[in-house]
Amino acid sequence: MKLTLDSLKKTGSFTGRPVAKEITWRQGDETFTATVYVRPLGYQAAVSDVLAAGGKQDNIAGRIAAAICDEDGNTVFTVLDITHGPLDPVELAKDPESTKRLGALDGNLTVALMVAINEVTNMGKTPNSATSTSSGTS
Repeated sequence: MKLTLDSLKKTGSFTGRPVAKEITWRQGDETFTATVYVRPLGYQAAVSDVLAAGGKQDNIAGRIAAAICDEDGNTVFTVLDITHGPLDPVELAKDPESTKRLGALDGNLTVALMVAINEVTNMGKTPNSATSTSSGTS
């Protein structure tokens, strides 16, 4: 096969439309449910993984920022939004040059997002069976 845009389209080598997933998480005594859109892993995730391997960004935050998007595939979060939160609107109203942030993304929400990303990433794949050990090992 000659590598061209047309041949890549025919082989399904592009990630395609985001996949809608419903997630649920708890914050304190409250339970929240939301629909998120997950971009199948592709170029953005590969770049994120390389940056994380080089120590330039957090791996989990990078994966969430690369995968979670709106229904059109546009980015929802930056890595900084996840690790430190968005800029605090109250502080910005007081001081337009404020850099105060709301804090890191909630842990339970982070786990729910990672589960949704994993579900989309592994769609249609069957899990590997456990590897058996030889009779001589315990």
